[in-house]
Amino acid sequence: ACRVLFTIALFTLLGVYVSYAVHQLGLSAAGVGTTLATYGLGMVVGALLAPRIVLKVHFGVAVAIGPLAGLAAGCIMLLTLWLPTAFLAAASFFLMGAGPMVYLISTATLQQTVTPRHLLGRVSAINSLAYGARPIGAALGALVGGTYGEEMCLVLAAAVFVLQALVILASPVMRLARQPELVP
Repeated sequence: ACRVLFTIALFTLLGVYVSYAVHQLGLSAAGVGTTLATYGLGMVVGALLAPRIVLKVHFGVAVAIGPLAGLAAGCIMLLTLWLPTAFLAAASFFLMGAGPMVYLISTATLQQTVTPRHLLGRVSAINSLAYGARPIGAALGALVGGTYGEEMCLVLAAAVFVLQALVILASPVMRLARQPELVP
């Protein structure tokens, strides 16, 4: 549920970002590309830091880093409504890449550790739901953006980022002090 909600929020935002960045932030094509590139940079940084983070903090905290970074990213992007700068947009996309990468690595490890071998394929198939959420988020972005404006998409995306953070914070995963032992 957390991953699906994150994906919906991200693609709601991505559905209007280029138009928003050009019209509201005043970015050129290079500026739009640069801010979007920070998403990929964040993913690389998150992937490089994930093993260290998982060793240094409680495992449940490591899992929560992604959804909380998504929430922070949504709020930072929302802040561009009042402080329209490329720096804030870039910081938002960086966090959307870095934190969720830690989440993806830690939850993939968790799934592979606690799921019996004969069920791994089925559990992994559930991840496909997140991919299926992409067109839902993009459609929401198009519908809300076209009807109420790009700014309302930022508000909607931030609200969905709040929901995905609440899902993980309410999850029993938060109580995990360390990575569970491998299921035989």
